[in-house]
Amino acid sequence: MADQLKILVTGAAGFIGSHLSERLLKEGHRVYALDNFDSFYDPSIKRRNLSNCLHHPHFTLIEADIRDKDRLKAIFELHDFDQIAHLAAMAGVRPSILNPGLYAEVNIQGTLNLLELAALKEIKPFVFASSSSIYGNNKKLPFSESDPVDTPISPYAATKRAGELLCYNWHHLYHLSVVCLRFFTVYGPRQRPDLAIHKFSRLVMEDQAIPIFGDGATSRDYTYIDDIVDGIISAIKLSRSACHYEIINLGESETISLSAMLAYLQALSGKEIKRTTLPPVVGDLAHTNADISKARQVLGYNPQVPFSKGIKQWWDWFKKQ
Repeated sequence: MADQLKILVTGAAGFIGSHLSERLLKEGHRVYALDNFDSFYDPSIKRRNLSNCLHHPHFTLIEADIRDKDRLKAIFELHDFDQIAHLAAMAGVRPSILNPGLYAEVNIQGTLNLLELAALKEIKPFVFASSSSIYGNNKKLPFSESDPVDTPISPYAATKRAGELLCYNWHHLYHLSVVCLRFFTVYGPRQRPDLAIHKFSRLVMEDQAIPIFGDGATSRDYTYIDDIVDGIISAIKLSRSACHYEIINLGESETISLSAMLAYLQALSGKEIKRTTLPPVVGDLAHTNADISKARQVLGYNPQVPFSKGIKQWWDWFKKQ
């Protein structure tokens, strides 16, 4: 991306958003970082996520909620964005079961607000952060973008699928160029504290038992943050070149069982893992595994960080915290 772009990154203070913002600044772009610093987890962590960006001359922090359409209108009037990378969302499968209304407000209505303004201001490139959770308990592995996704098993998954459908609708009606990226279990420095690797690492360090939901046979396609950001950057390039609507998996394409992940943490920490077995959670997927052949073909995506390397980089960062 040789030309400087003015890019709105929603959810910019989060795990993925902060890494994306840093990369865009390094590539010479202007970043408008929108975040409401929601209390889903400690807002001070999110502010710390942006500490490397705050004093950059091409960085602008905008504190706002994507549900507030009037506030968004004012922001879009004030700034002339070239690109939107929409990462803001209420995340997490289990919390969505407890508060589905909030997830619908943020993930569906918030996305709709941004799509309407993107169409109004003719901001055609729009990258939407979707999720592997929309595949539900698909029996076919690996998950492909052509697989049916009409049986989501959590409100979070349902809202992400709704976001994809809204994106298609705005592509069809208003010729927005849209790329929906289905992220597969992203991990690495700054990972949200509620996610498994972060939570389990903390429990190991504190010599507390790790809750295991089910028999430990579940598996995830863990994807390192740098690889995810590479994919988002490639999607930004793609969506500026023509009027596209694409759904693309971003994963590592390697599955790691829960038991294997815990074995890595045990080896890195040098501590014996204590476990507490609990019943499975009805909204959790049994397995995730990404078919990334489309990402390779369309985006030139080529993940570089295998789990054995990424989990070591995660642990080194975590110890310093």
